[in-house]
Amino acid sequence: MAADDVRELLLSTTADASDPSTPLSAPDLRLLIDRLRLRSDRLHASALSFAASHRGALASSLARAASAAASSASVESSLADALAPLASSPDLSDLKALADRLLASRRELAERQEQLAAASTIASLAARLREARAAVNPLDTATAAAELKPLLIDAERSGSGGEDTPVVFGLLKSDWEQLVDELQVGLAKNVEECMEFSPEGGKVVVSTTPRGCSSRAHVVKLPVALQALEIIDALDYGMAKIADLMMKHILVPAISNRHVAVSVEVLEEGGPEHSVVLSVGPSEELKDNKDGSNLYSRIIDVIKFVCKFICMENSKWVQSFAKLTWPRISDLVITHFLSKAVPNEASKLIEFQDVVRSTAEFENKLRSMTFLLPDRKDGKLTQFVDDVEVHFAVRKRSEILVKARNILVQYDYDNPLESGGRDDSVVDLLFLPEKCFTSKSALLLMKLVHGALKQDASMSSARVAKEFCFAARDVLLLYKAIVPVQLEKQLDSISQVAAIVHNDFYHLSQEILGLAFQYRADFPIDLQKQVVFVDLAPIFSQMADDVFRRQIQIAIDTIGEAIDGADGFQNTHQPQHYESAKFSIEQAVFILEKIRIMWESILPKSTYKKSMCRVLGSVFSRITRDMLLIDDMAAEETLQLQGLIHLALENLSSLFLSLVEGDDGSTKFLDHDTWIQLDGILPSLKKFRKLAELLDMSLKSITAAWESGDLVSCGFTSSEVQNFIKAIFADSPLRKECLGWIARTPA
Repeated sequence: MAADDVRELLLSTTADASDPSTPLSAPDLRLLIDRLRLRSDRLHASALSFAASHRGALASSLARAASAAASSASVESSLADALAPLASSPDLSDLKALADRLLASRRELAERQEQLAAASTIASLAARLREARAAVNPLDTATAAAELKPLLIDAERSGSGGEDTPVVFGLLKSDWEQLVDELQVGLAKNVEECMEFSPEGGKVVVSTTPRGCSSRAHVVKLPVALQALEIIDALDYGMAKIADLMMKHILVPAISNRHVAVSVEVLEEGGPEHSVVLSVGPSEELKDNKDGSNLYSRIIDVIKFVCKFICMENSKWVQSFAKLTWPRISDLVITHFLSKAVPNEASKLIEFQDVVRSTAEFENKLRSMTFLLPDRKDGKLTQFVDDVEVHFAVRKRSEILVKARNILVQYDYDNPLESGGRDDSVVDLLFLPEKCFTSKSALLLMKLVHGALKQDASMSSARVAKEFCFAARDVLLLYKAIVPVQLEKQLDSISQVAAIVHNDFYHLSQEILGLAFQYRADFPIDLQKQVVFVDLAPIFSQMADDVFRRQIQIAIDTIGEAIDGADGFQNTHQPQHYESAKFSIEQAVFILEKIRIMWESILPKSTYKKSMCRVLGSVFSRITRDMLLIDDMAAEETLQLQGLIHLALENLSSLFLSLVEGDDGSTKFLDHDTWIQLDGILPSLKKFRKLAELLDMSLKSITAAWESGDLVSCGFTSSEVQNFIKAIFADSPLRKECLGWIARTPA
């Protein structure tokens, strides 16, 4: 007890007790002892009373204290054992090794606990698999398999299974998969055996029990089999075979044959096991009407039968059957009815609205039966009928292209004049004041194009008109794609066919330029800026140029080969060489005349003149160059060469006359004015004719002609004239003087 407490006990007896400096007397001490003894007795009595009233709590506290003391002693002992190595060795590495062994022991203990848990789980799964296999009711087996799936399959897919997964777990998974496979195969076969299709088609008998199984103790009925398949997520697998058989034996005849009717007959009605017969048989009285309502009614009757007697009004089973059959049903309806119902004329499109209405009602009916779901885009038939204008246009487009292809393939280009009247094939060029001969195929193609744009596109909606415009473009492109390939052999040689093909391309290019001006204003407004043809015109014009540029080059090469036989017109004073040179000239003239006959009556006048001038220019330039390259000419040789030039000019008179402007065929000879005109359009001809004169002129006359500029105007150069003089005239002071004069005189 503190000194303050003692003094408090004395305050009640003496006033001096409050003063700490005052010593206590003997009576005070005795009094203090008595009072301390009295307080101690009171405290002891109070403690005994508290202990008696809280005996249970105190006993429990004492027990816990004893246990804590024992644990403390155990920890103290373990700690002493753990620190024992430190007593003999102060190295801390021993403590680390001890800690490592302790951690390894704890990991081993955890692994063994996990293995024990896995073994327990595997044993449980194996037992459940055995129970599933042993179950008599397929529903029990299916339910057990479905319950095991997240434990064996889904858990592995989620990533919980890995390389550390026990092998036995994989074996259990394989066993489960085998169980499910056997179950779905057996149930699917069971479902199939509940139906019997007639070999000739058109009839199916559906029973609640499989055929030949009524006497067995454990019979799996149709709804039970389907329910079990649904449980193991194999409903589509079980429905697949019967969906195929229903399509083959029932739905295909019901859709493809309009003279049939659907009938349903219930056998053994009211019994626990009943059979139902669906028949699709011929009916002469029933024919499909134009809107397809009879066809749709037959399909609905079949689907009602499936919903009621196969799917048992189960919406999920119905949707499984629909998923397996609807794509094929809709394709059959489109093929056998809707595509054929598309009108052939734009004016009859309004009548197709009855088909649109009945088709929409048909799909709405299927949705009410849950065969089609409203939230899925299964309206394939209504989408088709809504696009009837496009289908109509696509059909017409195909028909137009088929006609165009037949025209191109069947036309006889080898005998163009026999394929129709010549006058009918001579056409006016749209943007040129000329005429040309074209093939009947090109004229018929343009007739198709004009028909598609004028009669169809201009009188249709924008969607339909667009297809017709594309058809017109495709018709034109067909000519470009087919004809050059089909006539490749003729285009590789000089032929009348090549000239006609050139004209066709040229005529088509002119017509294409006029299409936009002719019909664009009649097109729907939305289409006027979308569809163009003018981009094709340069392509066809280029094709025409390419075809005839190729012909001109072939002609030049062919005539050049003929001229090669003259061996440069050397030594023509010798009979053998003269005959060779003459034959070469005659061959060249023959080829040129043949070309004239082929081209003049076919090509436009301007094209004919331009092309023939290119060929003639090349021929005259070649002969003139060869003759001027002769380095030594005898007097007799100059006369022979002059004769060859005159021979060529005389034999080409009709060709020359065909090139004269304003010639109507009445001119029979070449007069002075005609030669002047020819010299203007054929510079090489002027030089060729002048060469004939030079071969008979004196040295002074030739020099005078050079001085006057006459030879220069004909295209001769100073070196050519000098070489020519050296070849004809012998060396003399006069020749030297003339050559010097020519060299000094500017051209």
